[in-house]
Amino acid sequence: MKLHSLRYFSVLAEELHFGRAADRLAITQPPLSSAIKALEEELGVRLFERDSKQVQLTPAGAAFLVDVQVILERVARAKETAKAVASGLRGRLDIGVTSSLFYRELPSILKAFGDLMPNIEVTLREIGSAQQVDALLHGELHAGFINAATVPPQLRSIALRTDKLVVCLPEGHALATRKSLRIVDLAQERFVMFDRDVAPANYDNVIASFSHAGVHPRTYHAARQWLTIIAMVANGIDIGLVPQSLARCGMSGVCFVPLRDEYAASPALMAWNPSYSSVALESFVHCAEEILQPETSP
Repeated sequence: MKLHSLRYFSVLAEELHFGRAADRLAITQPPLSSAIKALEEELGVRLFERDSKQVQLTPAGAAFLVDVQVILERVARAKETAKAVASGLRGRLDIGVTSSLFYRELPSILKAFGDLMPNIEVTLREIGSAQQVDALLHGELHAGFINAATVPPQLRSIALRTDKLVVCLPEGHALATRKSLRIVDLAQERFVMFDRDVAPANYDNVIASFSHAGVHPRTYHAARQWLTIIAMVANGIDIGLVPQSLARCGMSGVCFVPLRDEYAASPALMAWNPSYSSVALESFVHCAEEILQPETSP
């Protein structure tokens, strides 16, 4: 059953006149008559009663018209949806994120994108950094917010703003009242550290800060997330180095003391795969660039 035949039928059912229907369809009467006849033969029923004076729908034709109008409406809606998605006005983006990055630029980027493209659905998926990279490489995520300084060459990325490391201490710790500290001041402390198998970038970054200061940290616990480290410290389980942005998490029982070591920072970035680009993704990247531009400007 051809779609144009259904449209011909619908217009004729509205006009009940072959001449007027043909004019609306911008065709001549013979192809209209042929299409209606072929449709009736395919269905095995008469859709119209017609003579030299009038055209009327049969009961079967009236019943058929109800479903045809639904079909044509859905087809029209499907066309508009396809055009909207192709133009970036509608669609969906799957965005990966590690939990700690909710305290950085991610919310601002999401808000800017929502204001710019309100009909694009954004789905956030909490996934570890290594898993995000793999998902981006295989087209399973549109973009990802990752705790890392670099990504594979197949991906593109924008660095998030610098987030210095601070010392996370239990409130009653002897160093908690200090205005600032250096990593060497912590040489005798016990640390909660990342599980390297789960978060290699975070682990290596913190270890590099210790190495730069000439300190070999005593670590007795392995966490999977920054927020887990803070929770352990809040419950009196050693101390940790965490990104300054996480001081916003509002967890009770801990305090955050700045480090004077300039090299102690927590790199993070937004990455995407240009091989799976779309108008919506390009707009999302543009919003990220706009949010991050002030600090990266000369």
